[in-house]
Amino acid sequence: MGGFINKTFGGLSRQYYFRQLFFALLIAGVMFWFKTAIRPATPALLAWLGINTLLYPYARFVWESIVEFVVGQNMFFLPAIVLLVFKFATMMLCWQLAVLIAPIGLAWLYWHHSRNKTNL
Repeated sequence: MGGFINKTFGGLSRQYYFRQLFFALLIAGVMFWFKTAIRPATPALLAWLGINTLLYPYARFVWESIVEFVVGQNMFFLPAIVLLVFKFATMMLCWQLAVLIAPIGLAWLYWHHSRNKTNL
């Protein structure tokens, strides 16, 4: 069982995982603030925030892998504001859909680390 956990949830580098977790916590904080401005927090809200926050790094990994595959080594020159708005939108999308996207990333990490016989 430990091998499965290490190959999936431990499959990302610590630096990448904690960087993405930082942004996930920021998004969760903003979402909590918006949701609790009208009514008090519920256990379902807290569970939703927690699960999406913990799965966000894996969802973001899937998104960035797809973008890297499609874009490759090409460079695009865009105004910073356009880039930041697009980045924010994709971050929100990945956070909102983390429950649906992250299992793809976890499955790929498990397959990748099993194939390479990497002991994490």
